[in-house]
Amino acid sequence: MLRRHAPQVLGALVRRYGHFDLAEDSVQEALLAAAGQWPAEGVPANPRGWLIKIAARRLIDLLRAEESRRRREESAANLAPRDAFTAPPPGEDRAPSDDDTLTLLFLCCHPDLTPAAQIALTLRAVGGLTTAEIARAHLVPEATMAQRVSRAKQRIKGLPFVAPGPEDRGQRLAAVLEVLYLIFNEGYTASSGERLHRADLAREAIRLTRRVHLLLPREGAVTGLLALMLLTEARTPARSGPDGELIPLDEQDRTLWDRTAITEGTALVEAALGQGPAGVYQLQAAVAALHDEAGRAEDTDWPQILALYDLLVARAPEPMAELGRAVAVARVHGPGAGLVEVAALADRLPGHHRIDAVRAHLLEESGEPAAAREAYERAAAATLSAPEARYLRARAARLGH
Repeated sequence: MLRRHAPQVLGALVRRYGHFDLAEDSVQEALLAAAGQWPAEGVPANPRGWLIKIAARRLIDLLRAEESRRRREESAANLAPRDAFTAPPPGEDRAPSDDDTLTLLFLCCHPDLTPAAQIALTLRAVGGLTTAEIARAHLVPEATMAQRVSRAKQRIKGLPFVAPGPEDRGQRLAAVLEVLYLIFNEGYTASSGERLHRADLAREAIRLTRRVHLLLPREGAVTGLLALMLLTEARTPARSGPDGELIPLDEQDRTLWDRTAITEGTALVEAALGQGPAGVYQLQAAVAALHDEAGRAEDTDWPQILALYDLLVARAPEPMAELGRAVAVARVHGPGAGLVEVAALADRLPGHHRIDAVRAHLLEESGEPAAAREAYERAAAATLSAPEARYLRARAARLGH
């Protein structure tokens, strides 16, 4: 709940007061206050209004502490309607709050920022990811990411909090979509902690992507991203067992998959592929659709998936996409061929647990249990996700000592 309200609260404060950096700090303090009070005192009837009130109070304190900004704060308070922060009744959504979130999303992707800064700031302000989580997603040190976020906040300080026009929107769209994709990925498979799936993040990413799709229904990349999210999230009910253990794709009970989401996602893939040249999200969505259409793991159309990955890495030679292609190569041409592809990626993903996890699976299939066990153990030691670590150690244990 807190994560869902955070960008709406931040958008409301920035719209009224400006001062993005101070507003973001104030919202974080309000969230901390809620995390401390609500478990003991109960969730207020109007949680968004409560958060706005606490965050606004903190922001006003910060503004008043800076003498040079006092006049601006008082002028803004006099100009704004007194009911600007009247929150909706419990259980009722209000369109302007959602619009604030969308405006905040595009503000964080302002063209004055570098692409890297756009993505980092949006993940922090809209996605609610911690600096450490963002750093892991980008394979950079946490200190580097903290500096990037801080500089981005300073850069957009004072910019008007207004929805971008059509031209500006187009310039910012690529960064917006990348951010939404990263938020979804962190929700679908949490990079750290005890939970495999962070449903709040995944749902928020899908919700925001739906809103962008409503805004730009004929934009193939948007349609493709929404399809990809729905087709991937559809597998969630089968991804973990009764004790929270991870269940890999080829061992999942596919009768548990969400067929409604698969139907919608498949229709969106077909629409996306007809909306101009297929880009990264359309191709990934097409791969996801092929997985979801297979009634059994052995029915998966791996040659077609490999062909899609060939197109994907040709257009965007990104290490994780190439690792996915290595898996497809193994399924079509055998584990030995897959291992060759994985070896070629070692220098591009140094120390990343996923490359050792894939290597371990392929070594196991190749009849090399000792080498597979070592790779599983390296992968387990490298991941910060407890469910992934338990799964990898269990695979290693199965291979004996």
